[in-house]
Amino acid sequence: MEYYTEKSKLILTEYGRNIQQMVEYAMTIEDRAERQRCVNTIINVMGNLFPHLRDVNDFKHKLWDHLAMMSNYQLDIDYPYDVPKAREHTVPDKLPYPSPTLRNRHYGRFLQQFINVASAYEGPDKIRFITIIANQAKKSYLLWNGESVSDKKILDDLRELSGGKLQFSDDEIKLRDSRELLYSPQKNKNYTKQKSRSNYNYKYKQQ
Repeated sequence: MEYYTEKSKLILTEYGRNIQQMVEYAMTIEDRAERQRCVNTIINVMGNLFPHLRDVNDFKHKLWDHLAMMSNYQLDIDYPYDVPKAREHTVPDKLPYPSPTLRNRHYGRFLQQFINVASAYEGPDKIRFITIIANQAKKSYLLWNGESVSDKKILDDLRELSGGKLQFSDDEIKLRDSRELLYSPQKNKNYTKQKSRSNYNYKYKQQ
């Protein structure tokens, strides 16, 4: 019994192994005329596999290109089209993935970037800037952990994430209430509409 893992790798999987074997057989035919007739038959079979594409422009040209690819560009025949030659495929260099070093990943990388900017900012609105970052940090914490958190915890985390560069007192930063941070006006609006519609239907049925 021959397993598929022991067979040669398919160059174009959409045509299947039978077409690949036909191409390999055509390469073994020594008589050029006979080899040409065999290849023409293979092209017709390949076209029958995708009848819905026959009206596509250059469909025949693509079939001959695919035939050349499946033969590793080694099939000596008369091509009706200009067939591309074999090209060396170079493996591109791997892109370096960012290696996060965040200790509190639930705050996210963007928040860390905001903290870095705020640490270097010396404008008059620095406390306001830190307050916005702190409220976003609190919202991220609530969304991630799904539990309440103290304002002191959030402010201590900001100091830690900034490496001690953010200088502020707890009294200067006013954090919003947890319910206010997680409140969705659109969601509440839809709920109000549904509730009003339900009350109207109930009253209508009572009449």
